Amino acid sequence: MLDWMLALKGDWLVGLDLSPSLAFADRGAYFPGWERSPADARGLWALVEEIAHDEPHLGANRFVDHPEASRHFRRHGGRCGDLFPPGAGRFRVVEDASREQRLCNPYSNFNLVGAAQVGKSSLTGMRLFHRIDGKLPIWPYDPVPSGGPVVVEIYTSIAATAAGLPRGRTKIRDPDTLDRALVALGSRKHAPLARYDDHATDAILAAAWLRAVARDPELWSPSGLTPGLARTEGWTFGVR
Repeated sequence: MLDWMLALKGDWLVGLDLSPSLAFADRGAYFPGWERSPADARGLWALVEEIAHDEPHLGANRFVDHPEASRHFRRHGGRCGDLFPPGAGRFRVVEDASREQRLCNPYSNFNLVGAAQVGKSSLTGMRLFHRIDGKLPIWPYDPVPSGGPVVVEIYTSIAATAAGLPRGRTKIRDPDTLDRALVALGSRKHAPLARYDDHATDAILAAAWLRAVARDPELWSPSGLTPGLARTEGWTFGVR
């Protein structure tokens, strides 16, 4: 994936279904009380890379198990850090906004337990972002270029609801539903797949949605996105 992204030529809008950052605004820090807590997202990417640099496939287990970082995470095996708050955990501003707009029901990226969590992939993604930083623009940490590729964070359920699927039932596992959703987004019907699982259909539908909304100026200038958030927490493309 990393090699493919770095080789892109021309105008591409690349959506990654993971979070490039962690909650910051609620506490004024990613890891309150840790002297190495970074000041911005790029510092966070660099910290994850430094601690997990020797793991293959951009793994981030060493970071999750770090004596200080682990205090903030809920991990498998019933291990919950003493600084993981009671309840569902900490959320970014955009995650609260997406819930209020009924776009999705996000999980805290500090929660690394359960099938619906995206914290693990987000930490792995931070090692990827560290590698593409300065080579590919990453919105909103970078301004949108006039041409060429740009990378954004997405929730695939936003694409699915935009295509008419009901909230809470956004996973597609059959060809007819996929075709109806694609047509609703202005795309052609799909070429048959060998297997219909929600990984493949999520990717196809999200790509069709990105193509349909890429030039919507409101999505590039959401009202809640401040310069401080653009530097620390980022934003999910599609949350207005």
